[in-house]
Amino acid sequence: MVLAGKLSTELGIITPAEKFFKLFTTKLHEAQNVCERIHHTKLHEGEDWHHTDSVKHWTIVIDGEVQTCHESIEEVDEQNKKITWKVFGGNIDKNYKIFKLILEVTDKADGTAVVRCTLEYEKVNEDIEPPNGWMEYLNKCIRDIDAHLSKS
Repeated sequence: MVLAGKLSTELGIITPAEKFFKLFTTKLHEAQNVCERIHHTKLHEGEDWHHTDSVKHWTIVIDGEVQTCHESIEEVDEQNKKITWKVFGGNIDKNYKIFKLILEVTDKADGTAVVRCTLEYEKVNEDIEPPNGWMEYLNKCIRDIDAHLSKS
């Protein structure tokens, strides 16, 4: 009986790593204007979107279904362009004891970059499916953000 797991995906993007990562560290509130599957976001607790003490509320589409959840930043590693979020509330708490999202952005020699998204989770019981719908959601959001940033 395996309850803990990890899912990971890597996507090539045309936006330079620094520019892509900066959206997540300084302009995350703009994601709702860029990503088709993000319906609404708001600051739930705290005064700054990018502070570790703040909690954000998200209304998103996973597996074709509108869901809500909360998120807080656990760690930001500016040097390695890596950020870790704790995701909780809504369907997350019903199905998972632990749910973390890790985003890493790495430059490639040709001026493009690679985004790695990793979900670390622990299911509440063995009947819960892995969060594959979240991987599809993240892939779509990365594509939307890359398309938006490559135009600006």
